[in-house]
Amino acid sequence: MGIEIGTNWQKFYTENILVYIKNLQGNPYLLISLIVDISIVIFLAYYFFKIVKESRAWQLIKGIALLIIVTWASSLFNLKILNSILSTIMNFGVIAILIIFQPELRRGLEQLGTNKFTKFFGITKDLETKTKEDVYKIVIATMEQKTGALIVIERDIKIQDIIAKGIEINAEVSPQLLVNIFVPNTPLHDGAVVISNNKIAAAACVLPLADDKNIAKELGTRHRAAVGASRESDCIVIVVSEETGKVSVAKDGTLIADVREDVLKKILINNVVTKRFTNTNNKKTKLNKIKQKMRIAKTKK
Repeated sequence: MGIEIGTNWQKFYTENILVYIKNLQGNPYLLISLIVDISIVIFLAYYFFKIVKESRAWQLIKGIALLIIVTWASSLFNLKILNSILSTIMNFGVIAILIIFQPELRRGLEQLGTNKFTKFFGITKDLETKTKEDVYKIVIATMEQKTGALIVIERDIKIQDIIAKGIEINAEVSPQLLVNIFVPNTPLHDGAVVISNNKIAAAACVLPLADDKNIAKELGTRHRAAVGASRESDCIVIVVSEETGKVSVAKDGTLIADVREDVLKKILINNVVTKRFTNTNNKKTKLNKIKQKMRIAKTKK
């Protein structure tokens, strides 16, 4: 059996590998297709093991790999009875794998073209679009929240010191999560939620209180905290009153009280989306102009 395997391998080497190498010498462009071919195979293998490792199928994969090794070893050492049994099992292996991995295969096929699949390939949503979606989610959560809330949206000035004082979450922005965080008598109810880099970075964060005498006395701790945070950085802070359920927005140390849903959406879009990406695009345009001038100067020299 071992001699037969050696003969088959020599035949495969002569008829396939050597022929391919000769063709490669005659046509170097085949090297590009070879590199692409190998890269795709490695990528697919990595993606397969990445999916499998996160599921219960990982233990089964190791078992199948062990079965293949034992089958090969039994053939190599001419253990005919064992090899015959294992070979019979291997013949039905494909059907067994389809049955065993049916949930994983179905999930993998369902992910084709979905957000998870496109994210893996780096085809993520445009950051501006995602930021707009996050704003809409925050507005939905704010309007559903009637028992008090304090949401801080970080902008250009980082507020890592505030985030560090809270409980790390690092989750995608979702209305359900934001609403659940502020459910009364839950561990994260007190304090503020901070949204940073399109993520819910932390909850139960402590904000600096404003001691401004101009702030109305009827406003509670949440409102003073919102004004204080917006004064120390350029963040936007949304406050939902626990007593009245009314929504206020703190910006640049000023409190805009009792805002409607459309007004809140407009404030957030203008300050969180428009200003951020307009400035970014302007910076990119200026940088491109500088690079272009440098190229022209080099050409003239």
